[in-house]
Amino acid sequence: MISAFLKAFDQFNDPPTRKVVWVSLSTAIAVFVTLWIIVLFLLSNTPLFTWGWMETIVEVLGWLAALVITWILFPGVVSAVTSFLLERVAGAVEARHYPELPPAPGIPVFESLLAAAKFLAIIIILNMALLPFLIIPPLFPFVFYSVNGYLLSREYFEMVAQRRISPKEAKTLRRTHRGPLFFSGVLIAFMLTIPVINLLAPIVATAVMVHFFEGWRRPFS
Repeated sequence: MISAFLKAFDQFNDPPTRKVVWVSLSTAIAVFVTLWIIVLFLLSNTPLFTWGWMETIVEVLGWLAALVITWILFPGVVSAVTSFLLERVAGAVEARHYPELPPAPGIPVFESLLAAAKFLAIIIILNMALLPFLIIPPLFPFVFYSVNGYLLSREYFEMVAQRRISPKEAKTLRRTHRGPLFFSGVLIAFMLTIPVINLLAPIVATAVMVHFFEGWRRPFS
């Protein structure tokens, strides 16, 4: 696991990856700003957030409440949006570390859109359900990083794996290695909540999953 992360960070020295970095940075910043505006609008104009304790928090914190909710939703939302950069990042990692591989068949565009939309809906719903844990500060980080770590590791790994093997095989491989994937997902979720680093985390996550996949997929080759 450590080796995969070290290789992923070293990938930023690769020229093709650096080209993707600028697109990823711009996308991540745009996602954060847009998400913050949407959350701020919802807090101000809909009854969605007027649940007792939530209404009190919003009244006291105002725009800061929107920033907190945006910070909570950002890891999943930016991962879903930047999933369309996955092919370019994965291809750069394979070209550098696994040059013997043939071109990946890839994932059909419609399936990719459907998967991203499904993942986005799930992660927004689950993270909204986690908001009550904010009133229990010592517990919230454990719940937040556990839930998002599981979801992010599953999403990134299956998207990478399905470029080369079937969805069924990808799920089997993921379940076989659920332990390392979960802890890697927690680390990725943590990276996605650190300012500046969170802008590059989707690229690191994709690269890590490529290394995991290539190390684990041999029975399916």
